[in-house]
Amino acid sequence: DVSPLGGQRPAQRRSVGALKLRIVGNLPYNISSPILFHLLDHVAVVRDQHFMLQKEVIDRMVAVPATADYGRLSVMLQWRYAMENVLFVPPECFDPPPRVDSAVVRMVPLAEPPPIDFKTYSDLVQTAFSQRRKILRNTLGKWLEARGFAGDFDLQRRAEEVPVAEYVALAQALQP
Repeated sequence: DVSPLGGQRPAQRRSVGALKLRIVGNLPYNISSPILFHLLDHVAVVRDQHFMLQKEVIDRMVAVPATADYGRLSVMLQWRYAMENVLFVPPECFDPPPRVDSAVVRMVPLAEPPPIDFKTYSDLVQTAFSQRRKILRNTLGKWLEARGFAGDFDLQRRAEEVPVAEYVALAQALQP
């Protein structure tokens, strides 16, 4: 079983007895999301992750439903990590000062993440947020119908209104 990002699905990868990794970095804005998604493939061997990022990226990572910052990044990461915005870093901390605010986030893998088929979850979330301002009936509804989903899920909302737990439950209901 391979995730869409390569390698085994995060829930299936196992530590081989080595100490778990502590990952620390200063991630550039333009590649921060791809790096964070890539690290999902290796979360089973990670103790924690601390990153300095542009503040707006961290705001999206830790966002709650029904807010402007809540999106695909929030839903994909919150399924697997407990995250905390731990430090604001203003531009004057740098020389030369950038034109953006920075912050530091702490990401701790959940000890007991909900079991899901990662590809199904990833596809579901991507579809839900593909047309962010539309009602889910117009995007996710068609996707669910194509998969023969006969369960109960409120499609009269926008993607940003659905909590992570509901996306996880829907992915679990769709598992083969």
